[in-house]
Amino acid sequence: MLRLRSAAATLLPLRAGVATAAMSTLLVSQPGYAWLRELGLQEENPGVYNGRWGGRGQVVMSFCPANNEPIASVRQASLEDYEETVKKAKEAWKVWANIPAPKRGEIVRQIGDALRQKIKVLGSLVSLEMGKIFVEGVGEVQEYVDVCDYAVGLSRMIGGPILPSERPGHVLIEQWNPVGLVGIITAFNFPVAVYGWNSAIAMICGNACLWKGAPTTSLISVAVTKIIAKVLEDNKVPGAICSLACGGADIGTAMAKDERMDLLSFTGSTKVGKQVALMVQERFGRSLLELGGNNAIIVFEDADLSLVIPSALFAAVGTAGQRCTTARRLFLHESIHDDVVTKLAKAYAQVRIGDPWDSDTLCGPLHTKEAVKMFLDAVEQAKQQGGSVVYGGKVINRSGNYVEPTIVTGLPHNAPIVHTETFAPILYVLKFKEEEEVFAWNNEVKQGLSSSIFTKDLGRVFRWLGPKGSDCGIVNVNIPTSGAEIGGAFGGEKHTGGGRESGSDSWKLYMRRSTCTINYSKDLPLAQGIKFQ
Repeated sequence: MLRLRSAAATLLPLRAGVATAAMSTLLVSQPGYAWLRELGLQEENPGVYNGRWGGRGQVVMSFCPANNEPIASVRQASLEDYEETVKKAKEAWKVWANIPAPKRGEIVRQIGDALRQKIKVLGSLVSLEMGKIFVEGVGEVQEYVDVCDYAVGLSRMIGGPILPSERPGHVLIEQWNPVGLVGIITAFNFPVAVYGWNSAIAMICGNACLWKGAPTTSLISVAVTKIIAKVLEDNKVPGAICSLACGGADIGTAMAKDERMDLLSFTGSTKVGKQVALMVQERFGRSLLELGGNNAIIVFEDADLSLVIPSALFAAVGTAGQRCTTARRLFLHESIHDDVVTKLAKAYAQVRIGDPWDSDTLCGPLHTKEAVKMFLDAVEQAKQQGGSVVYGGKVINRSGNYVEPTIVTGLPHNAPIVHTETFAPILYVLKFKEEEEVFAWNNEVKQGLSSSIFTKDLGRVFRWLGPKGSDCGIVNVNIPTSGAEIGGAFGGEKHTGGGRESGSDSWKLYMRRSTCTINYSKDLPLAQGIKFQ
């Protein structure tokens, strides 16, 4: 039997291809995966939580992308389960909203501590079910922990200003209150962190939450909710404050159309996000959209290539190209194009592709078989449109959904495939001559999430950050497009949706603002000097 080289070997599954006595059984039943029981997972798991666990919908099997073997199943929510859960969440909100914000922050702090205690085993589950490498899985859980810490401090700071009134004996104040029930629909690629960004901030603002994770990562949704539920129950507050309804499009549609959903946060594709936005807008609801990204790195002739090569590689290959902030376009000044392509191809050749739980692996599998097909289709389209594959471009012949990280050169900046976001490790390398043209090319795609330039020119840096520079929500200098910090607002413009999560003043999206005028005088002067007699 092969031995694992990870420091967390006791938590991690056996490698794909290792013979076991019962390969036909679910992974959760096999001795090498006994650590799944530490998260409360079993062969079939209830996918609804509203203070109690249940579920009367379809049973959905979850598969491991590294070997396509079944892990365990989750019984999804029926529409009846959804209706019951919304009612319980609304009732729970009445309790939660009455708790002072710093006290809510204390409970969120406890959630962060509970996640810390399970960080390796939960990170292992992220690797097993989503497919990202173990260090990224643990890092994703750490991100939830970090945003809990951030939210604790925020719980003592949220509030509005006192404004000067033009009328004597009057005062203007801004009062911020929770919106009520926040629906959170998350994607497969960050099945823990995105829920954390939303729920931790929403909770300290005084909201209840209803979570629908991606169907293909339902086990992660169940495991995270079990951790949160114990903290809520230990604090003797309703568990429905953090409700869960695993499900597919039927549950997502119900959430989007439900007027009781005071805010709907949706993370996913631009195509589905547009449908969600229209359904929410039709009822004059409030939505927070985190959608696609066709992100670019621009490298000028004065760039430090010792920073460029690892940055481009990490941004394009990390999470097997399945981050919304993945670099998909690399613009190189014509004077350094060939040199950078050569060095980048050599760096790609050193990337170890393999089992996510192997400590030497840098690139794991794609999430599904469908993703592999999309990868192949995109490579073929790139060739048909005039591109040359200088590295990769093939499916790897082994169990699981593995593909080669791919570099394509020779395409024009406006080739249709270049303007298409493919959730796979494909990097289109493009030449440019002038700053003005490449800034325009950065902005010409429909999405506007993340962008980065590499340069030592201070004037160029501030032009990049200015009104004629990048039109993205994340604008970086001398760092990759991926790897955003929780302290800043995360999100993008245009077809990325315009939403902001996590840090800065993103908390305002989870609250409603009232402008309050208080007359503490004995007179009744009107605004703008109007007299009514």
